[in-house]
Amino acid sequence: MADYENRPVPEGINVSPSHPLREFALLVAGISGLILVVTLVVSLLAGQFARHIPFPQEKALAESLATRWPTTAGNQLDQQRQAYLQNLADRLGAVMKLPPGMSITVHYASSDTVNAMATLGGHIIVFQGLIDSLPDENALAMVVAHEIAHVRNRHPIVAIGRGFAVALTLSSLSGLGDGLMEQWVGGLGMLPVLSFSRGQEEEADADALEALYRLYGHVEGATGFFEQVARQESSASSPALFNTHPGTEARIERIRQFAKTHPAQEKVVLVDLPDGIKAGAKSP
Repeated sequence: MADYENRPVPEGINVSPSHPLREFALLVAGISGLILVVTLVVSLLAGQFARHIPFPQEKALAESLATRWPTTAGNQLDQQRQAYLQNLADRLGAVMKLPPGMSITVHYASSDTVNAMATLGGHIIVFQGLIDSLPDENALAMVVAHEIAHVRNRHPIVAIGRGFAVALTLSSLSGLGDGLMEQWVGGLGMLPVLSFSRGQEEEADADALEALYRLYGHVEGATGFFEQVARQESSASSPALFNTHPGTEARIERIRQFAKTHPAQEKVVLVDLPDGIKAGAKSP
């Protein structure tokens, strides 16, 4: 009788005790988590790098989007509105002490959209619908100063840098091919909507309040502006401008706290919007 014998292999020795679907789910979750972490890290690094791109280069990049800017050609009233908005932005930019070489260009859009936006190269778009929703120049100045602060703090180029990094990473890791990158490079991810973080929005709010205080000697208009926003938020048609911003109540409270520590330097006077800036005015 031999000392050893070949015993039959037990059934199921190479079969995992767990269900195959569970293992598949864990594999998918692991890969997804890895992609998410890599994308997040690359996005943060790209944002930090983009912040150091010289503003003239950012401005040159924005020139490629020149055909997308609203135009007031051929409409004298719209040209007057844009000139007023540009003058307001220049006055705010002066007290905000923009870095050397940085300039702000305002584009007036006749759409009734309640919105304003800052994008690459110091370009800011202000819509007629926003102007119509504001009671005075102080409220409008708060919005314009907020958008200037985005430019001053380089938020648009950071957003673009992160967007490019995310598109490139996802294209590389997921194997979606060139379609995603082509769409991004084509500009679809650049101009229409730049999504800023809550921290960037709060930073822009803080800079805007400082600008209003330096320009008018108080921040009374900013308080009225956000109180009006709070009333609009209770309706079904909340303005697009505020949909991605921090909570309005929290912003009102921060403005009140700012006003307590920055009392009015002289009698508070709210500045009326000039004739013709509101919708319904007729061309001269």
